[in-house]
Amino acid sequence: MRAAALHALCLPNPDQKVWAVQAIDKQLDQVDPNQNLSMPESASIPGRPNRPELVGPFKVKQRSVHTEQGRAALIHSLAHIEFNAINLALDMIWRFPGMPSEFYEDWLIIAKEEAYHFSLLSKHLHGMGYTYGDFPAHDGLWEMAQRTTDNLLARLALVPRTLEARGLDASPVVRTKLANANDNEAAQIIDIILRDEIGHVAIGNKWYRYLCQKENLDPVAHYAEMARVYRAPRLKGPFNIEARLAAGFTEQELEVLQAQDQVLPT
Repeated sequence: MRAAALHALCLPNPDQKVWAVQAIDKQLDQVDPNQNLSMPESASIPGRPNRPELVGPFKVKQRSVHTEQGRAALIHSLAHIEFNAINLALDMIWRFPGMPSEFYEDWLIIAKEEAYHFSLLSKHLHGMGYTYGDFPAHDGLWEMAQRTTDNLLARLALVPRTLEARGLDASPVVRTKLANANDNEAAQIIDIILRDEIGHVAIGNKWYRYLCQKENLDPVAHYAEMARVYRAPRLKGPFNIEARLAAGFTEQELEVLQAQDQVLPT
């Protein structure tokens, strides 16, 4: 499975990547947690198409969702997040050997669901007359993955439990915008994504706590240290408390999060 994940990760074509992820199912019995893998020659991680153009987050133009182009830009930004999320799950599988087999099986489930999300958004975007790559996008999610290539605990703390958990907070707002713009199909896709992302963040919490326990670390204190060392963004509310609780965040973690938000500049 880990070798197949590396192969899918290196594929630049989104449709081929989605197909390759779905095909990994057949290799579940071939997980070798201790196998050391190296990147194939002439390959790059992650494999991506030539478009979209990647720009800084403040250079991604904000458009009204009450115009078709504005809605398409929003759907495109969500598709880009899901495409990055496929790569993040695949990278988690191949990059970090030595974990229990269940760890790799969990991340394969995530990769498959992210591929499904990307397919839903890509299809909807195509129905609006656009394709993935038609709008600029930013790369914040993958930049954090690059910062944490040498530390699985930091990766778990700062990608699924921080950046992807932001999606739990943002989903209700995005859904409302799309529904108010009479794009009910897109709103229903957001419902699917939120449902699945709760499970994805829960898996991040599960394995973060597993490693903290194994290394005798306090999960709350160590998270704060990882956020400082790896320059994680400080999260601002409002927070989707119900979804975060369902994803396995503790009351203590949510109290710290809300207290931090209260002292952030507006």
